[in-house]
Order: sequence, then structure tokens, then C-alpha cells
Amino acid sequence: MAQVALWEHRQVYAFTREGDVYGQRFALETGASWAGAATERPPVELDAAIIFAPAGELVPLALRAVGKGGVVVCGGIHMSPIPEFEYELLWGERKLVSVANLTRLDGEEFLELAPRIPVVTKVEVFPLENANEALNALRTGLIKGSGVLVP
Repeated sequence: MAQVALWEHRQVYAFTREGDVYGQRFALETGASWAGAATERPPVELDAAIIFAPAGELVPLALRAVGKGGVVVCGGIHMSPIPEFEYELLWGERKLVSVANLTRLDGEEFLELAPRIPVVTKVEVFPLENANEALNALRTGLIKGSGVLVP
């Protein structure tokens, strides 16, 4: 996602778990203009924010980070409850939306675009019997890119 945004000459601001210096460093190495904890305010008002984590408590934080007319997208299939927040966070025509899933056409369009960018993936492979190790590495931010379990 970030690689596509950068290819479109957009700025990317990355948010991670508190203290995830590995994730923040990875974001900066891959072209983000700024990286910090989800609880931090970015150095500029954002046009949009995409929340990939299934954490409802991030919604008010994202709404605070976007400017008037900004959009916050909840990009996961599941999310924990969104806490109560002041109407002021929506005021100014901010939008809060969700996405259910990608369509086949979305996938086809991305696969056509990916080689032109080109999209570069970073994958760390874990044997299935090391699933607990992989989950721990994911939880602690030690995986750079995506973790994949293989039989």
C-alpha cells in the first residue's frame, strides 16, 4: 500500500505500536516521511488515514490526525469496539468509513499495476512448527514485512 502511494507521489506517515522502533525504522527505510507511535500526532494534518489494526481505540486518534474533510478508513474485517468520542472529531466533514473486502477487480488492477511500480515484498518465512515464535515476533515488531507460515 505504501509503495503504491509513494509511486503516486504521495507522502506516507506510518504509525506503529508504542515503542516499536523496528517497525518505525522499517517504515522510514521504505520511504515514509515520518514514523511514530499510534498515540503520537504526525507533524502535519493528514488527508486520510487507514487503520489496518483491529483496534477500535485507534479510530479517535486517527480522526484527530486528519484535517477537515479528511477520511479515516477502517481496513480490517474485524475490529474491537470503538470508544465514545466527542462529535468535534467528526465535525468539519471528516468521514469514517469501513471496507468489507476487496473485489476480484481490485486484485486484478493491483496485479497489473504492481510490476510497473515495481512493488517489492519483504517476507520472513517460519516453519509451521514455529508458529508461536512467529506470533511472538509479530507481536513484538521483529518481523520486517510479512511473516509467512509454511508446512
